[in-house]
Amino acid sequence: MLPYNRRDALRTFANGFGMIGLANVLFQDSRAAADNPLAVKTPHFPAKAKRVIFLFMSGGPSHVDTFDPKPKLAEMNGKPLPFEQPKLVRTKTSNLLQSPFKFKKHGDSGIEVSELFPQVATCIDDLCVIRGMYADNINHNGACLQMNTGEQAFSRPSLGSWLLYGLGTANRNLPGFVVLSPAQPAQGAPLWSSSFLPAALQGTLVADVNKPIDNLPATGANLDRQRAQLDALKALNALHRDRRQDDSALAARIESFELAYRMQKEAPESFDLSKETAETRKLYGLDDKTTEIFGKQCLLARRLAERDVRCIQVYHTATSKRSSCQLWDQHGGLKTELPANCAATDKPIAGLLKDLKQRGLLKDTLVLWGGEFGRTPTAEGNDGREHHPFGFTMWMAGGGIKGGMTFGRTDEFGWHAVEDKVHVHDLHATILHQMGLDHEKLTFRHSGRDYRLTDVHGRVVKEILA
Repeated sequence: MLPYNRRDALRTFANGFGMIGLANVLFQDSRAAADNPLAVKTPHFPAKAKRVIFLFMSGGPSHVDTFDPKPKLAEMNGKPLPFEQPKLVRTKTSNLLQSPFKFKKHGDSGIEVSELFPQVATCIDDLCVIRGMYADNINHNGACLQMNTGEQAFSRPSLGSWLLYGLGTANRNLPGFVVLSPAQPAQGAPLWSSSFLPAALQGTLVADVNKPIDNLPATGANLDRQRAQLDALKALNALHRDRRQDDSALAARIESFELAYRMQKEAPESFDLSKETAETRKLYGLDDKTTEIFGKQCLLARRLAERDVRCIQVYHTATSKRSSCQLWDQHGGLKTELPANCAATDKPIAGLLKDLKQRGLLKDTLVLWGGEFGRTPTAEGNDGREHHPFGFTMWMAGGGIKGGMTFGRTDEFGWHAVEDKVHVHDLHATILHQMGLDHEKLTFRHSGRDYRLTDVHGRVVKEILA
């Protein structure tokens, strides 16, 4: 008979487990299943991609200043929009505003890219630029929720959580879903929440890449001692569980401690960017204050990708000069703040794409770039643009996506998506498809009905599949 009751043992072992930083992050919810929800699962059909890296430009980047050139804006600069603005607007903007930035054709594909992204432009033959995106919400909170969870309001599981639910994770020593965000984006944690899915499937936030996970290193006890503590606690919990057969949360909570224990061996090395060569660090811009922050995020994303982390969300929420939940929200300062954002991200993004490609990882890593919406072709004030969900641009690369192509089109002003339109639900359906999942079959029963990432909508955009 063990000399402690369960409560005493938990109190005695508290110091040993206090150093395990992910225990509360991974399994907080009593709804977590007794079996391991992170176990590897067979996809619905052979997958083209094994993992997703989502580069999220928080605030809504302007499509007409980055990847969707509109000569008509220059021709009619300062003139009224020649049609009525939609009723779903926040602020009635004024006249048409030409882009202050030049566009140039790049690569064998000849796709036009703004001068703000000279490094990304060198990778254009690997990109599928989707110019016909559209969404439903004109405000940051609702639009961010829709882009990250498929729903405009609380609460739905995030894209990363759905991927873990459908596929599990191949690396048992690291979280399967990691979120890299120096500052909180609009809505914050609900963007990577598991909602009604098992709590083990939620994202693990890394706010500081220099200190990625608090309290992870063992202090005050070596790993062998922790192993003994875990085994003792497991024995006590087994006795507890035998008396409560319907308590499925207990086994899940035990597994969270086990994962955290395993992470103490692998995570420190995984997050250690000093292991990279000087050449690689320069490729991502770690030698330049302008690009250092986002460069570290992108380099860490690659390190996690090669260690089979299933989903990596990379939010651009900080530069060397400022941090914000909506860095790309240029209601004003279009001529200064937008170039600053692009300068902070251009080299790291190109570095990530080139690094993945030369390591043979791009072919089965799906990389996405974009924000919650675009910006109006009309002016807000003298030097800004309003929120714009009616037509905007995102791009995808790798993971079985055709490179060197554009898909979809906005009208000649960049206002409405008018050709080969891609809704957020279609984007999500396509992501799941490339990961080997049928978005109509990936369902979870909750509150009396089946839920899915795409709700009752969505089509796979087969035209962009390689």
